[in-house]
Amino acid sequence: MNKVAKPKFFENVAIIDIAEEGKGVGKADDFVLFVDKAVPGDIADVQVYRSKKNFGEAKIVELKQPSEYRTEPFCEHFGTCGGCKWQHMTYASQLKFKQKSVSDALTRIAKIDIESMMPIIASPQDKYYRNKLEYTFSNKRWLYDGENREDEALNMNALGFHIPGRFDKILDVNHCWLQAEPSNSLRNSIRQFVIQQGYTFYDIKGHSGSLRNLIVRTSSTGEIMVIVVFAYADEDEVNKLMGFIDQKFPEITSLLYIINQKKNDTIFDQDIEVYRGAIYIHEEMLGIRFRIGPKSFYQTNSIQALKLYEIARDFAAFKGDELVYDLYTGAGTIANFIAGNVREVVGIEYVPSAIEDAKINSAINNITNTKFFAGDMKDVLAVDFVAEHGKPDVIITDPPRAGMHPDVVGRLMEIEAPKIVYVSCNAATQARDLLVLKEKYDTVAIQPVDMFPHTQHVENVVLLVLRSS
Repeated sequence: MNKVAKPKFFENVAIIDIAEEGKGVGKADDFVLFVDKAVPGDIADVQVYRSKKNFGEAKIVELKQPSEYRTEPFCEHFGTCGGCKWQHMTYASQLKFKQKSVSDALTRIAKIDIESMMPIIASPQDKYYRNKLEYTFSNKRWLYDGENREDEALNMNALGFHIPGRFDKILDVNHCWLQAEPSNSLRNSIRQFVIQQGYTFYDIKGHSGSLRNLIVRTSSTGEIMVIVVFAYADEDEVNKLMGFIDQKFPEITSLLYIINQKKNDTIFDQDIEVYRGAIYIHEEMLGIRFRIGPKSFYQTNSIQALKLYEIARDFAAFKGDELVYDLYTGAGTIANFIAGNVREVVGIEYVPSAIEDAKINSAINNITNTKFFAGDMKDVLAVDFVAEHGKPDVIITDPPRAGMHPDVVGRLMEIEAPKIVYVSCNAATQARDLLVLKEKYDTVAIQPVDMFPHTQHVENVVLLVLRSS
C-alpha cells in the first residue's frame, strides 16, 4: 500500500505562535508547520521544504496578511545571517513572546503556579549591546543568488559569521549591529588589508590558510581587547598584520594573537601571545572591577548582566550573616558581586582557568570572604564538601543551557538550603529541574530578563523557598 504524500504547499496558513528557534508556528489540519521568518498574526501561503511525519519546515511564498507585530528589519544581513532572527518583529512583541515562552515552560514542564511571575525586564539598548563578538576567516564565502559561481575572478574570502546549519560557509559581514565601534571598522579594515596583502583565509576542510578568527571584546570602562587567531601564518605575516592593527587602532588596550593549528576553533588550550598592552581588560559593576582575560567568561550584555545580578541579590534578601554557595560561578562575577552583603561565598566551577579569574577578581577588589573550587559540580558538591564548608543559607545556581545534572539537583534536595536562587538562560531545562525541586520548595518569585534583543533567547531568575516540614 502506497503512503499518501504530504502536500508541499498550503494556502492561508495562520501563524499562531513562535517556536524556540525563532520560526513561526502554523497548522494545516493536524500538520504543524514551522515557517521561516513568519510572525504570529501573519496569514501566508507557505511552501514545505522539509517534511516529517507530523510536522514540516516551510517558507513563506506569499504573505497574504502581515501581522501587527511585524516591522522592517534594520540589518542588511537579516535572513542570511544566523543571528538576530527576530528583527522582523517589533521589540515590544519580542518581549511579549519571550515572557510567554518562560511562562509556557514553567507551567507545561514544571507544572508550577506562575502567579509570582513579573513582567520581563527589557534591555535599555537593543542595538550594539554585546561586549564580545567572534568572527571567522574562510575561503568559502556564502554566495548570494545571482553571483556566478564559475567566475574565476570571484573573491571567495569572507570574514564574518557562520551560515546556520553550514559549518563550511561564512557570511561576509559588512555591518553588524551587535557590537559598538571599533568592531565594524576593525573587521572591515582587517579584511581589506589582508586581501590586498594576499593573505590566505582558512580552509576548514583542507586545514590550511593563514587566518582563522578575529575576537573583539569591549567593556564599559572603555578598554578594548582584540585577538587575532592565525593558523598556518609565517612570522612576517603575523608581524605585518599585528603592526597594521596596532598603528590603525591605537585605542586597543589589549592586542593579542594565537597560533591555532588544531582542527577546532576553541582557544582554551592555546597559548596567548601579547603584541601590545595587557593580557586582560576590565569590566566594572557597582564599583567592583572584574579582570577579563582572552579565555574568561563574562555575560555578553554588560548592562543587563548588572540587572540580572541585582535581581539575584534582591531575591536572596541577604541580612549579612549568610553562607552562600554560588554554583557554576564562572569567573566569580555573582560571588564577588554579593560578597559585601554576606558572611562568606563558596564558588564552584568546572573550568579551572575561570576559578583562577574568580580568585583574581576577589583579590583586586580586596574581597576576602570568598572561596573558589574547580571541578565537576556533581563530584565537588558531595556530602563531605558540605560537611567541611558548612550548610549554605542560600544557594545561587547559574548553570549552562543544559541545566543542572540530575545528581546536582538530587544534592540540592538533600542539602535543603532555606533559599535557592536559580538563574537560567534556558527556561525549558530550568523548568525540568524545578519539577524535581518543587517536592520541597515553593516558587515565590519569577523574573525574566531580556539579555539578547532580536533573538529568541531569554534569561529567567526564580526564587525557591524551602517548605516548612
